[in-house]
Parts: sequence; C-alpha cells; structure tokens
Amino acid sequence: MESFLELAKKRYSVRNYLLKPVEEEKLNYLLECGRVAPSAANYQPWLIHVVRDHDLKKKIEETYNREWLKQAPVILVFLGDHRKGWRRSDGKDHTDIDIGIIADHISLAATEQGLGTCWICNFDPAKCRQAMNLPDYLEPIAYLSLGYPSDLTDQTSRHLKRKSSEEIIKFDQF
Repeated sequence: MESFLELAKKRYSVRNYLLKPVEEEKLNYLLECGRVAPSAANYQPWLIHVVRDHDLKKKIEETYNREWLKQAPVILVFLGDHRKGWRRSDGKDHTDIDIGIIADHISLAATEQGLGTCWICNFDPAKCRQAMNLPDYLEPIAYLSLGYPSDLTDQTSRHLKRKSSEEIIKFDQF
C-alpha cells in the first residue's frame, strides 16, 4: 500500500489530458473524498459545481484563457458561501481556507485513482459568475481541471522544486 507521503509526492499539476472521460464511479469517489473534508467549526461553506456539459464548459474555459484547459473532460468549480464560513474573533473568514482543504482532498484522491488535476485560481471570477448565473452570496474561489494525464505531461516541473525543511519549519522559538 502506498504511503500518504508517496501519494503526495506523486501529485503534480497536469496540463495535458487524454481525450478520455472520467468514469462516473471515480468522479463520485472523488466527490465523496471532498465531502468528508474538514472545515473550520465543521461549517462546510462550500459547493462543488461539476462542469461536464459542453456549452457550460466552453464558457468556463473562456474565464481562463489557456488552450490546455480545453483537454480536461471535467472542471470542478469550487464555490464559497461566505455567509456560512466560520469567522475567527478578529473577523477573519475561513471560507477560502476550507475551499483549499476540500480541493486538496479531491486533488490527492484523483492522484490515487490515476487521474490528474491542476489548481486554477487565475480565472476571471466575474465571467465565471456570469457564465454560471451564480447568486451574489456564492464566490467562485478555485477550479480543478480533472482527467487522465497524457504522456506529454511534464512530471518533473515545479512540483519537484521544494524549499528545504530548514526554510519552512521552525520549532518552538521563531
């Protein structure tokens, strides 16, 4: 059985997909892995919109103008409901953090299933909101492209360039 560390090291940003649909049972498994993700105070201020419909997918692709996105058979749009997000005593809203947690659960589960994902945050949220006809209280926070990685995908890119432990971990004293 693969360790969590091995799985985490295997995950990378896929920007080349096979023209192969994602099986319904695999998609449902990923969504269940997301559904059980933790959130601040268990408020779960999220909604995942699964985009497979050709017309809607085309509109979402127009919010992030990259050719490779057109290859992905599925785009998951993560929506945050800031009305439902937990707030710290200083007012800090944790909705974005909770979206990060659920998206990461799904991203790692996809890797486990032989699928690939790529986080997308550099999209036009106003265009997304319009394309999906979203109510004001839902914010499009992130996308995950989803599909089977192509052999053309570069697995040795930025993912393997990691800061050293000494640069990012401090014990007790700052």
